[in-house]
Amino acid sequence: MVNLLRKDFIALKSCLWVIPFYLAVFSLAFIPKSEMSMYLVGIYTAFGSIMLATMIDVKNHNHNFLVTLPISRKNVVQAKYLSTIFYTLFGVLASFGIHSLVNMNFPGLDKPDFSVLDILVSIAMVLGLTSIYLPLFYALSKKGAGIINVVFLVALVILAQPFALLMNLASEEGMVTGQVISMVTIGILLLFVGSYLLTVRLFAKKDL
Repeated sequence: MVNLLRKDFIALKSCLWVIPFYLAVFSLAFIPKSEMSMYLVGIYTAFGSIMLATMIDVKNHNHNFLVTLPISRKNVVQAKYLSTIFYTLFGVLASFGIHSLVNMNFPGLDKPDFSVLDILVSIAMVLGLTSIYLPLFYALSKKGAGIINVVFLVALVILAQPFALLMNLASEEGMVTGQVISMVTIGILLLFVGSYLLTVRLFAKKDL
């Protein structure tokens, strides 16, 4: 499992600069203009990193090679889901760090104070998107990976502003309670586990 995780990061080695580039571009695009930039920067960076990793798998025909090794396809999927958690944590925590620095050094931007709850919400959003994305990726693989990425990118762009408005409204109306947070957290975890189980089945039946 550890070696499979290392494979992902080694494969990304030649284009690791792209992830900080995502972080910089999304920060410049959202921080001056959106109160919800903490969410948007973290989610876009994390999900962009996940899509980058899957496209490298397609480009290098990694799945075709991995299935010839004495490892199960289940382990291949497990490693991918674990690596997406790392990308998610990096994107969200990096966004939180940048916004903390912005609040200290540029108070004129009047950014809201962000909390652990905001970090958890961002992580939950990325895991929710990943739960939909990875089964589609493993089902369609190289034949549809480009299309899937375009569809998800367009959806993220279109839904960015409505999501920001929804989060702002929920906060103002006091809808974000402990009970709601617990229910959403459990729902996201169940979705993520269900997505993993579905992806294992899809990849096990795939002819490579």
